[in-house]
Amino acid sequence: MKIGILGAGISGLSIARLLNNQYDVEILEKASIHGGIARTRDVNGIAYHTIGGHCFNSKHKDVLDFVFDNILPITEWNRIKRKSRIKFHNYEIDYPIEFSIRQIFENDKDLAQRITVDFFKAIDNGTYDNLKDWFLKKFGDTLAYEYFIPYNKKIWNRLPEEMDYSWVEDKLPVPNQESFFRGLINKSEDNMAHFEFYYPKSNNQNTFIDALAKDIIIHYNYEVESVNYNQISKKWHINNDKIYDIIINTTPINRFIATISNVPIDVQEAAKKLKVNGISNVLWKTKDTDKTWTYLPDSKYLFHRYIHIGSFFRPSNGYAISEVIGSHLVEEMIQSGRTDDFLIEPLDHNNSDMAYIVFDENYSSSMNIIREYLDKIGIYTLGRFGEWQYYNMDICIKKAIDMANSIKKEY
Repeated sequence: MKIGILGAGISGLSIARLLNNQYDVEILEKASIHGGIARTRDVNGIAYHTIGGHCFNSKHKDVLDFVFDNILPITEWNRIKRKSRIKFHNYEIDYPIEFSIRQIFENDKDLAQRITVDFFKAIDNGTYDNLKDWFLKKFGDTLAYEYFIPYNKKIWNRLPEEMDYSWVEDKLPVPNQESFFRGLINKSEDNMAHFEFYYPKSNNQNTFIDALAKDIIIHYNYEVESVNYNQISKKWHINNDKIYDIIINTTPINRFIATISNVPIDVQEAAKKLKVNGISNVLWKTKDTDKTWTYLPDSKYLFHRYIHIGSFFRPSNGYAISEVIGSHLVEEMIQSGRTDDFLIEPLDHNNSDMAYIVFDENYSSSMNIIREYLDKIGIYTLGRFGEWQYYNMDICIKKAIDMANSIKKEY
């Protein structure tokens, strides 16, 4: 059986490796290199993550086993402690904010007391109208309005009341009353899956990406323009050139839908409603720091976060990526960065129109229509852009493992 995979990002490479020993597998990749948004750019020997800051860890044992046993041994990774901070008002506190109320109290007693009272007063009935409503019911009015609502408005470039909440629970540590109270009397720490993470000892994520691509047939510079199912041969035809028994899409699903022949109008319209944010960023030489991320919720800052990529390296170095949603001129970003003396010298910059899925009011209904259609015609779709989900690298791999197991059972 021949399987065609569209896209050689983390998801496409992972599913290809998982199926390659049992089936005839190849990848069609639009770019001239594999890796997708996780691939880094070399800037004077520094691995510049042009879209996000991709590191690796997972709460899923099968993901860890796949990576460490089959792709890149654990001996080839450094284990790094996450140290994230938030520029909150005019001081810094530890991330996540809900476990740092003691630090807020040291700077603003009244605010800390209001956050605490409102948190315990919040009534979470398990029903939410939108993302804003989710924040209010989970964290109370003060913490929601002081931090979560303005920060999420900034990082999504839209009002939280116009967004779906379904994505957020796996992305944020959500305290209950007991854990929140424990944080008031003892120092609590970030215990999400990435409170510690792995980064290749080569100081470049491309080491892992290249290992993942090993022994995979990849056709580069191949743009998918048409997808047709031949009723006689019972096979999928790509560009009237490539023929497959199965195709697995990992490319942006809104664009992929446009390549399929005879797509119903309602599915076409659903695809057009899907939204995604691009990002702009600058790679900087910085002062030394042991932080890994800094979040900037205040609207007075152009950037919404710094990714201290130099702290991923061993030995660590003073390098950081400043990130802002949308398309911004490099001159604007550099001028804004000059207001922070932590950022010393700009080294490179990047703009991308594909970075973060937007969970707006049309998201759920549109994706339900698209998923139902693709299931009906027998096309698999996978990954951040293929499933139109805010997946980290490890979840992309987990979804690939689950899909590979499903295909092996069926075929």
